[in-house]
Amino acid sequence: MKIGEMIKELRKDRNISQAVLAKEICVSQKAIDYWERGVNEPKATYIIRLADYFEVSADTLLGRLDDGFKSDG
Repeated sequence: MKIGEMIKELRKDRNISQAVLAKEICVSQKAIDYWERGVNEPKATYIIRLADYFEVSADTLLGRLDDGFKSDG
């Protein structure tokens, strides 16, 4: 699973909007939208913030470990 798909899935599991997530990690809603659609990928700083917010490892977000989500690669 790509990082954008993972972000979207985690966000939907928490039942929060892109705007809420954006506010929580101090980015624009547009950035979240771009990440989820695969237009851009988050920088390392934001990967750490996302991992902390969702209480998963950065490796999980990057699809490198199985914390309840399956990697495609």
